[in-house]
Amino acid sequence: MRIPVSLLALFLLSGCETLSFYAQAVGGQLSMMARARPAAELIADPVTPRDLRERLKKAAEIRDFAVRELRLPDNASYRSYAELDRPYAVWNVVAAPEFSLDAVQSCFPVAGCVSYRGFFAQRDAEQHAAGLRAQGHDVYVNGVPAYSTLGRFDDPLLSTFIRYADTDLARLIFHELAHQVVYVKDDSTFNESFAVVVEREGIRRWLAAQGRSEDLKSYAASRARGMAVAAEIDKSRARLKQLYRQRVASELMRERKRAELDNLKAQLARLGRPREEVPNNAFLASYATYAELVTEFEFILKENDNDLERFYAQVKRHAASAPSNRGPLSKQSP
Repeated sequence: MRIPVSLLALFLLSGCETLSFYAQAVGGQLSMMARARPAAELIADPVTPRDLRERLKKAAEIRDFAVRELRLPDNASYRSYAELDRPYAVWNVVAAPEFSLDAVQSCFPVAGCVSYRGFFAQRDAEQHAAGLRAQGHDVYVNGVPAYSTLGRFDDPLLSTFIRYADTDLARLIFHELAHQVVYVKDDSTFNESFAVVVEREGIRRWLAAQGRSEDLKSYAASRARGMAVAAEIDKSRARLKQLYRQRVASELMRERKRAELDNLKAQLARLGRPREEVPNNAFLASYATYAELVTEFEFILKENDNDLERFYAQVKRHAASAPSNRGPLSKQSP
């Protein structure tokens, strides 16, 4: 408990909003840690519901595979389980200016600057989002089933994702463990894009190792559909970037922005990804955080003959570079 309490102490002289944010962050993390029980104990406990026991066993298999085959950290993360009384671990709030695709940054002592703020209660997230909207920002609020503490705590398996389908459960565990391998302060896009590549490579290897050829085909088909969605989002982002560089009256820019985003919503629906609301700058900024450097990380993995240890080593060298020298990643020498 000393670590989060000391972090809170750093902000005792800050404004009420900052203090309130850190108080909920500390309280939420401590509550999650207090609820965690070793997964092995729950598996052995006859009182544990059968469906939960089976999911914990599957998670243990995935966790062992992550260490053995993906060279991901062998520690206590995802070897305990916590039951939460909510559908998501946290709600992330992403904001972007009205005429920009760059996310508003939030900066913290340990994690550095990131492109979102996370809240353990949806009400707090919505309240923060309302304040950002009042400032004229586009805002995107999304529930997140898991997050990484970068190995500083033993991240537990959570009720928010333990009953996911096998492939999704594995994908999430591989992704979050990847953040413990490489994490760059102040560069959310680098971190998330790297983790996406690790999760995808991990899923392919995991399904292949089990001889699940049909699931591999289904996964490939899903990735193809995802690429079609990504292509539409990329085209929309490119057009909006060009629009926002133009010197036109605000009303005209709003009109053109609205037309572009309405078109994107229609394209997403056509591809089977309907959204309840029209996409906005914050949604597109959030998407880019997880996608913008994926192709370049995939190039580095291929360049290293799909050897994950060599891949991690090269990414760590890139991570140690100054931000101005970190990209384009594929242009740098191994």
